[in-house]
Amino acid sequence: MTHFDYIIIGAGAAGLMLADAMTSDDFFKDKSILLVDKDSKQTNDRTWCFWEKDKGKYEALVHKKWNHIYFGGRRFSKRFAIEPYTYKMIRGIDFYQALFQRMESYPNVVFKQAEVTDVKDNGTGVTVTTSNEKLTAEKVFNSIFSYDMATHQDNYPVLQQHFLGWFVKTRKPIFDPNQATYMDFSVPQKGNTRFMYVLPTSENEALIEYTLFSEHLLPKPAYEKAISTYLEKELGCSEYEIVETEMGSIPMTCYDFREHHSKNVRFIGTAGGWAKPSTGYTFASTSKKVPVLIDHIKTGQPLHELNFKNRFRYYDLLLLDVLHQDNSIGHHVFETLFKNRRPQLIFKFLDESTSFWEELNYIWGCPKIPFTKALLKRLF
Repeated sequence: MTHFDYIIIGAGAAGLMLADAMTSDDFFKDKSILLVDKDSKQTNDRTWCFWEKDKGKYEALVHKKWNHIYFGGRRFSKRFAIEPYTYKMIRGIDFYQALFQRMESYPNVVFKQAEVTDVKDNGTGVTVTTSNEKLTAEKVFNSIFSYDMATHQDNYPVLQQHFLGWFVKTRKPIFDPNQATYMDFSVPQKGNTRFMYVLPTSENEALIEYTLFSEHLLPKPAYEKAISTYLEKELGCSEYEIVETEMGSIPMTCYDFREHHSKNVRFIGTAGGWAKPSTGYTFASTSKKVPVLIDHIKTGQPLHELNFKNRFRYYDLLLLDVLHQDNSIGHHVFETLFKNRRPQLIFKFLDESTSFWEELNYIWGCPKIPFTKALLKRLF
């Protein structure tokens, strides 16, 4: 069996960021690192979006950025300038190509395309079984996620941010390329939290995603019907070409994934609970957690001892409790928040960089009754 110091399972955002961080740190220059994924990562299978105040580490890979966002509610709608923040998009294919190219210059990093079928920590090392062979490592970082990891318990609600997106090209110019539609709740809610998310890259090109925060997925035709209806009725567009599609589901839960970690195996990315529980945003959260994980690895301490939990997890839990108790009021929650608070404070809060007094101000901008009920239920 081939042996490595570190094996990273999954070449998505978390796996590639971790591999990139290792190659950038002299501590790992003599360590053998294997990155394994069942996919070759040669297609544009997803996009990541996030907000930043300045130019970040991956600025060169940003495909499009916006200085304004639009929030569309049932009773309140507004276009916001978000300075000093900028809303940014990175395409999956650009990210994969750039990070794989970086790693090509490091002979201690190897990529294998294979499906991982089993991972076992024997206490002194780890055996990884793939569709082709068995491998061993000192430490393994696993980004393979299954909803079973979180749904086996009932202490924490588990919702999904599930979506289908079309990259469309229209005959006529119908989009404002300087404005991203952050949430548009004009679509029928049907007892759920449902909205459209629109990211224009030009006047006649955009990614349009039909997104839900709910427990269960929809049949694929339901997403497609919602997007085509939105294009025709809300945007007045009946002539368009679907250039690319993407579909996904991101867990929204405050369940502590730490019980799945072991001394030598650490789950990362979505599988490690790195998606922001209240929003599903993962890219920015992952970029902040990777350096902390790197520092922990260098201490030599067991991987399961690293704890990312903080007070913001309790704030996230209250929102998830509210949406789990009554999924139909999501539009009211977000509409009230955007009506009462500036997006700059919302972004700062979601970045987990607010002071306690700013957090109280944020919370006071939310609907009082459902959050008070959720808080009392958690306390008692």
